Amino acid sequence: MLLKMMLGLLMVLSMAASAARTITDIDGQQVTIPDRPQRIVLGESRMLYTLAMLEPDNPFKNIVGWPLDLKKYDQQTWDIFAKQFPQMLTIPSLGIGGTNDMNPEKVMALKPDVVILPSLARYDDADLRLLTLLKAAHIPVVKIDLRVHLLQNTTRSVQIFGDVLNQQARAQAFTRFYDTHMQVIHQRLASYSGPKPRVLLHLHLGRRNECCVTAVKGSLGELLTFAGGDNIASQAVKGVFGRLSEETVIAAQPDVYIATGAGNPGDQNDLLLGPAISPAMVQKSLAELTAKQNGLRELQALHNGHSAVLWQNFYLSPWHVVATEFIAKTLYPERFADVDPEKTLQDLFREFLPIPLSGTFFARGVSD
Repeated sequence: MLLKMMLGLLMVLSMAASAARTITDIDGQQVTIPDRPQRIVLGESRMLYTLAMLEPDNPFKNIVGWPLDLKKYDQQTWDIFAKQFPQMLTIPSLGIGGTNDMNPEKVMALKPDVVILPSLARYDDADLRLLTLLKAAHIPVVKIDLRVHLLQNTTRSVQIFGDVLNQQARAQAFTRFYDTHMQVIHQRLASYSGPKPRVLLHLHLGRRNECCVTAVKGSLGELLTFAGGDNIASQAVKGVFGRLSEETVIAAQPDVYIATGAGNPGDQNDLLLGPAISPAMVQKSLAELTAKQNGLRELQALHNGHSAVLWQNFYLSPWHVVATEFIAKTLYPERFADVDPEKTLQDLFREFLPIPLSGTFFARGVSD
């Protein structure tokens, strides 16, 4: 009898152990989560860019809460997913911004098995309070980084996300896709010893009337450096984000101007890009918005066609592998003559995503 009881206890303990597992998040923290979490809260709804690659059949089946940053900052993609997966519209909202807008009590009331939070370039008091209260409530928190140190952390973050969802094979498949394309860029530039094009990377063209918010040591600035660009802000900006004055930009006269945006159709104050935007709409938006800013009107790169535009939300999506290819080809057209970023984007959507590819995510500017 005693032996049977001991065997029964061991079986219960074994089953309990198998019902939980430990993963290491992007901050190096060991986090114990249920083996198959059924209730997941996302700290950003724009994590959908990654989630949809890992769970293409039904990305929303285990999501019980998220903030509405995707709807706020990328209405175009929100609408496409909502049309194909209407159940997405029933997910409880935890605010309209990001993690700093999430009420910890509301999160805990959802009884999540795990909360997935983004690693940020900077944290405010609300971010830290959320993290502190979740840990105090013994709710597992997994951190991933898809928006700050992209080169270092993207594939690892995809793999962590895949571990949480038990979608390791899909995470590995995307990692192979990502590494293959990024390696081509690295290898071709490794043998280049000539001068690097000097580039102004201008974030959110049109959203602000002033010139020019940019990124250097992280985010899209990191991709620009990897793609062989000499960022004109590299000496002035010591962190991830910073601002250059009109006078600095005019004096620098960069060889290439690259702007980002994600404006919706009809938006006159943000560069139009995204799945609902045609190439003609992009060019019209670029011309109108750059003409409004004194510092930009003086740039020769904008007049001679040495300009380009990128979808802003590449900065927090693994899809940025395509943006990196596009930047490299823009800066070194002969060295990357056989590289086709548009085909890479088509391949990414076909192989990994449940929605159709549409619209314009990048484009070269035209000369006067």
